[in-house]
Amino acid sequence: MTHLHIFDMDGTLLTGTTANLEVARHLGTLPELRDLENRFSAGTLDTRGFSAEIHRLWRHLTPAIVATAYTTGPWLTGIADVCADIRARGEHSAVITMSPDFFAHHLLDLGFDHVIASRFPPPPFTAPLDPAGILTPDDKIHITEDLLTRHGLTRTQCTAYGDSMSDAPLFRHLTRTVAVNADHHLTDLATLTDLATLTYQGTDLTQAYALARTTL
Repeated sequence: MTHLHIFDMDGTLLTGTTANLEVARHLGTLPELRDLENRFSAGTLDTRGFSAEIHRLWRHLTPAIVATAYTTGPWLTGIADVCADIRARGEHSAVITMSPDFFAHHLLDLGFDHVIASRFPPPPFTAPLDPAGILTPDDKIHITEDLLTRHGLTRTQCTAYGDSMSDAPLFRHLTRTVAVNADHHLTDLATLTDLATLTYQGTDLTQAYALARTTL
C-alpha cells in the first residue's frame, strides 16, 4: 500500500508569509501587495483578480529576483528530509498552491514529485495572463483527485497538510489532514466538525510529518 502527501505552500511550508509577500519585499512593492491582500481578505478581490493585479504590478520582475525571494524565505526545516522519506517508502508527494508557478516550481529541487500552482507567463511578463490558469481553493480538490487517480490510490490513502481558509475545502474532502501552524479557519473546522484533523505548531516539517505517520 502506498500514500499521497499533499502540502500547501503559503503559511505551511513557507511560515508566516506568502510567496507573493516575499517577492514584493524584494521587488519594492510591499505596500501595494498588502493592499491587494487586504482586498482579497475582504472578499472584494478573488484569486483571479488578485493574480491579474500582480501581473500588472510586477512588470519588472526577473527570475533572479524570484530566486532570491525563494532562497531567503522563512521555510520550515526538514522539507527535503520529508520528501526523501516519502520517496524511500514508495509514496508520493505534491505541493498544491494558488501562488505563482514561477515561485513554487523551485520546490521541485527539494524532492517533491509534483508542484501544481497558478500558471503565469515567465518573468519578466511580456505575455498576457490567462485567467483559466489561476487556481482557486476548490481546484485543490480536483487536482488531488487527479493525482490519486494517476497513482491508483483512494481518498483514504491521502494526507493533506495546510494552514488556512484556502485549505478548508480539501480538508473537508479528505479523512487524513494535518493543520500546520494553522489559523482559526482550520482550527475551528476541526473543532466544529467530525474531521480528525491533527494539529502541529512549530518550525520543523519532520515533526508534522511524524505526527501524520502515526495514523498510517
